[in-house]
Amino acid sequence: MAEKLFSLKDAITTFVSDGDVVALEGFTHLIPFAAGHEMIRQRLKGLTLVRMTPDIIADQMVAAGCVDKLVFAFTGNSSVGSLYAIRRAVEAGGTGGLELEEYSHYGLLARYQAGAAGIPFIPIRSYAGSDLVGINPLLKKVASPYEEDMETYVVPALNPDVAVIHAQRADRHGNIQSWGILGPQQEVAFAAQRTIVLVEEIVDDDVIRSDPNRTLIPGFVVDAVVECKYGAHPSFAQGHYDRDNDFYRSWSAISKDPARLQGWIQEWIHDTGGHDGYFNKLGEGFFDRLTPAPRLSTPVNYGSVL
Repeated sequence: MAEKLFSLKDAITTFVSDGDVVALEGFTHLIPFAAGHEMIRQRLKGLTLVRMTPDIIADQMVAAGCVDKLVFAFTGNSSVGSLYAIRRAVEAGGTGGLELEEYSHYGLLARYQAGAAGIPFIPIRSYAGSDLVGINPLLKKVASPYEEDMETYVVPALNPDVAVIHAQRADRHGNIQSWGILGPQQEVAFAAQRTIVLVEEIVDDDVIRSDPNRTLIPGFVVDAVVECKYGAHPSFAQGHYDRDNDFYRSWSAISKDPARLQGWIQEWIHDTGGHDGYFNKLGEGFFDRLTPAPRLSTPVNYGSVL
C-alpha cells in the first residue's frame, strides 16, 4: 500500500478547492481545528461547510470569509456562549449572508450513512411532528414499499467533496485508529470523495496491526494523513490532552467584537504561518495543565499461531 503522508499545508492545497463541500467532523472530541486554520491561511472561498455541531472553528472560518453555506444540526459555543460571526452573517441575509441548511443530529448522520452506502436517500422516522420539515425542503416523505398507507421521512445522501477529521494515530498508509467519542468520523470518511485525516502521531505498521479492531478508518478511503500534534486544540484528544475550557469561555467576547475577532485571526492564524507557529505561540509548557493522567485499557489477547 502506498504511503499517504502529507504536510498540513500540502494536504489542504492538494485536496481542497474554492467552492468545495467540506465536512469538518469531530463531535466535541477530535475537532480538526488545525485544518480549519490552514484553510483560513490559504484564503479558501465559497465553501459549503458541513459539520454536525459547528462551533468555534466554524465561527472562525465564517469570520475569515471562507464559508458561504452551513449544513448543520446544532450550532453554538459548546453551551458556554454564542458564535457572533455566524450570527452576524445569518442576520445580514442576501448577498454576503450565510445560507443555512438544518437537520437533526441523526438526520445529518443518516445523510452521511446514505452517502457511505452509495444509496440516494435513507429513511428516518424522527422528523414526524418536527418543525424542521417546514424550513428544510430536502426533508421529504415517501411511501413504504412494504406497508400499505405507510409513509416515512427520508433525507438525501451526502457525499462531501472533502472530509477532514482528527484522530489519535495512524500508520504511513493512512490506517486510522481512534478511541473516545467517535462521532460521525467513520461515516463521513466513507461518504466523501476525498478524505484528509490529521493525527497526533504516525506510528509503525506493527502498532496498528497489534490492535486491528481499533482501526476506525482503513487506509484505502484516506487520501492524506498528516501528523499534527495538538491539532485538535482547543478541543481534546482522548488520552493526549484535555479540552481547553478557558479558551471556550473566552471566545464569546472575542467573537462579539468584529475588530477584535479579525485581530485574533490575523495574530493566531495568519501571522503564525502554520500549525507549528500556532503551537509555539501558545508557549512552552502550555499543555502541561491539559495533560491527563494515564488510564490504560485492559490488554486484549488476540492469540497467534505458533
